Amino acid sequence: MRKLTILFTLLLLIGCSNQGVQEQKKETAPPAEKKALNQQTDKGEGDRLADKERKAPLYRVNQRNWSIEPIGKANPAAVLLTIDDAPEKYALEMAKILKKEKASAIFFVNGKFLEEDDNKRMLEEIAHMGFEIGNHTYSHKDLKSLPEAEQKEEILKVNEMVEKVTGKRPVFFRAPFGHYTDFSKQVILEEKMIPMNWTYGYDWEKEYQKKESLSDVMVNTPFLINGASLLMHDRQWTKEALSDIVSGIRGKGYEIIDPKTIQIK
Repeated sequence: MRKLTILFTLLLLIGCSNQGVQEQKKETAPPAEKKALNQQTDKGEGDRLADKERKAPLYRVNQRNWSIEPIGKANPAAVLLTIDDAPEKYALEMAKILKKEKASAIFFVNGKFLEEDDNKRMLEEIAHMGFEIGNHTYSHKDLKSLPEAEQKEEILKVNEMVEKVTGKRPVFFRAPFGHYTDFSKQVILEEKMIPMNWTYGYDWEKEYQKKESLSDVMVNTPFLINGASLLMHDRQWTKEALSDIVSGIRGKGYEIIDPKTIQIK
C-alpha cells in the first residue's frame, strides 16, 4: 500500500512539472513567433484573401499619364478594360460576356448600388467569376467639392461594403470625374489602394450610345495604344457593344490585361 502511495505521488509531481514547463513555453514564445502571430491578427481577412489571388506582377500603373506599363518582358501591346458605376443594371451580364470572351476587367463599384440586395448578389457573382472589384466612391460625388470628412466616408464606406459582400477589400480606386484631392490621395494610400484614371472612353456621349457607333470608336480611336486604360460604364449600349469591342481590340493585336497581374505594392 505504501509503495502505491509513493508511486502515485511521483506521477502527480511529474505531471505538475510538465504542465509548468508547457505554461512557461506559452509565456516565453520566441519573439519571431509572436511577431508573426500579431501580423496575422492585425491583417484583415479580406486583405489575406486578396493577396492569395494576386499573380506575379507583369504591369504597373503610371500615375503621370495613367497608362499601364509592362514590367520586365511583359507584352507592351496590352490594354486594360474597366467598367464604372457597377453594379447598377447590366454589370453581371457584362461580366458573363467578358467571361465568354475570356477577357478580364475591373468593375468599379458605387456603394449606393449595394444598398439593394439584388445588387449585392450581382456583385457577389461577379467577384466569384474572378473579376477584380474596384472602389468608385459611395455616391459618385466630385471629391473636390466635399470636405475632408465626407471624402473619407465616400472612400472607406465602399471598402467596407465590398468586403462584406465579397470577402475582399478593393485594391484599386477610381475617383469620380478623375478628380483627386491631396487628402483623398492620402486616404487611398493609407488603405493600400492604387489610384487609377483612364486613357479614353466614350459611352456617356450621346452620339456613342448605340452598339455600332460605340464599338467602332472604342476600337478605331487613335487613343488605342500600348498600355491604354479603357473606360466603360454599366450601360445597355455598352453591354451590347462589349463583345465587338473585345474582338476588335484583339484584332488590332492587343492583349487584354488581367488586373490581378498589376503591381499593387
